[in-house]
Amino acid sequence: MELTVNDLSVSIGNHAIVQDVALKVTNKQFVGLIGPNGCGKSTLLKSIYKIIKPAHGEVFLSGLDVLRSSPKVVSKQLGVVGQFNELSFDFTAAEMVMMGRTPHKGLLEADHAKDHEIVREALRKVNLESYAGRSYNSLSGGEKQRVILARALAQQPQFMILDEPTNHLDIKYQLQILQIVKQLNIGLLAALHDLTLAAKYCDYLYVMKKGQVYASGKPEEVLSKELIREVFEVECEIYRNPVTQDLGIAYFHM
Repeated sequence: MELTVNDLSVSIGNHAIVQDVALKVTNKQFVGLIGPNGCGKSTLLKSIYKIIKPAHGEVFLSGLDVLRSSPKVVSKQLGVVGQFNELSFDFTAAEMVMMGRTPHKGLLEADHAKDHEIVREALRKVNLESYAGRSYNSLSGGEKQRVILARALAQQPQFMILDEPTNHLDIKYQLQILQIVKQLNIGLLAALHDLTLAAKYCDYLYVMKKGQVYASGKPEEVLSKELIREVFEVECEIYRNPVTQDLGIAYFHM
């Protein structure tokens, strides 16, 4: 399943936040969206998954016109993991994950044995199976984020959007979450703030600056000292990890 975004723009009041963005995620790619805070990454993603209405543009998920389709139709194909997941009312972890089954159920349809099996498997994948009965609001930030990922997994989506999914997580869980989604074998579009993790896990990167796509390409093509200086306003050195051969970035003040 492919995601195609054409000429997408978002304005708040008279201020243009995202301007004429075009991007594509081909079948089963992991595509990263990187850029400094305030560059429009989250706003772009929210407009793609219909939380914010764009001023103009198109979003297609293979043959599905996302912006013109109902949320239920879209959510059968598209899962979302956001970065803020606080609740006013409490649920157990299993109840939170069960919400991911909603797009596949009719009005007032009861949860079936298959739904419970899917929920257990989703919690197992994020290493929280023993937390099923725990209060969601009692969990740590990292545990909550893994529950939200499990909820998205329970949707059984064909494509997934992740908005800063590793924010506030220990490095162990950052790596775990990105490894889990990498192994899903579906298309992924993720806003990431850690350039080293973006280089390690992403097949392709879009770099945003001031609401526009500044550059795009494979990580080794995009992540240069010059680009990082221009976009992030820091100096750095690019190196290869001698053990894994992954790209690494060492920063220092200008």
